[in-house]
Amino acid sequence: MAGLPIHTIVFEILTRLPAKDVGRSKSVCKQWYALLSTQDFVRIHCSRSLVSSNQRVLLIDDLTCSVRPIISKSNDYGPSSIVTFPFHHQNNDVSILSHLNGLLCVCLNHTYELLLWNPTTTAFKRLSTPDSHGFYINNLDAIGLYVDADDDYKVLHIKRRSGVLGVYVYSREVDSWRNIPFITRQEYLSPHFNWSAGTFCGGTLYFTVCECWIGGTNVVICFDVNSEQFKEISFPPVPSIGMVQGVLVNVKNVLHMFASTGMFEMTIDLWTLQGDYWIKVLSCPPIPPISLSLWCDITHYVTNGNWFVMTKLGKLFTIEMDMKPFECFYPVSWFRGFKGAVFVQTIVSPSI
Repeated sequence: MAGLPIHTIVFEILTRLPAKDVGRSKSVCKQWYALLSTQDFVRIHCSRSLVSSNQRVLLIDDLTCSVRPIISKSNDYGPSSIVTFPFHHQNNDVSILSHLNGLLCVCLNHTYELLLWNPTTTAFKRLSTPDSHGFYINNLDAIGLYVDADDDYKVLHIKRRSGVLGVYVYSREVDSWRNIPFITRQEYLSPHFNWSAGTFCGGTLYFTVCECWIGGTNVVICFDVNSEQFKEISFPPVPSIGMVQGVLVNVKNVLHMFASTGMFEMTIDLWTLQGDYWIKVLSCPPIPPISLSLWCDITHYVTNGNWFVMTKLGKLFTIEMDMKPFECFYPVSWFRGFKGAVFVQTIVSPSI
């Protein structure tokens, strides 16, 4: 860095600090506080924080909320740290609906309120309003968290109420909700269809929409976050025998889906989206038989060449895969009851 201005050198060093150290560095002097509070600094620091060493697992149960690192050498959970919610709650009745760049969109189940929360900095923002925006009903609504071309963090809220669909966007920049049009097939408004949380990838939010009945209809709904237009694409051609579950993940800005099918013994294939079509990447090796109840209660991670089946207590077993496209850990199935998330420690704020 010889010949660079001191300001540039300091900026380059500080954007590589862990998120909690950035928070401490704000108290060094007024100049550093101002520098570390700029949107440019937050954006660059966030981009440099999206690595496996900054990933954490947040787990909520009836008694505690804890954060654990994932140890890269053993691919197991590290020691847990107890987290105190900075907002009022009742018996940890907090559901995690979506996460992006260190921010979690959560719901307080006793009030149905939506919040944005950064568990690393403890900052949070209530999204509910007196005119009934920002209230979430489980099994009827869907949430997606994204960033638009102007670097504005937004929440897409799809609401199904008595056969009527409402779609609303919250903007962190202007701190308000607005309605946007959405025309879709009438049957998707039925409670027989389950909407996943949105997965943000390449300027688009993707939702799986799956019929609850075995052998039902499964599609993917796409929302272009800049044009605010919706479209529907097909589901990967997986067998419709038993239950079907598609979990979307963003891997290096390419959308992937872990599509699981079966009933008591699950089969899982990995697909990637190219244009509007799905290409099968691999079929996972046979998974040891797992009861459906246990399948729903564990979380699976995938990273370089390995598939890890995890319980809350730690690693259950490992499956080796002949593919290494992953540098981070990605959840391959839902946390039961929205009680967990894999997130990255950042300084992104839930409010401006």
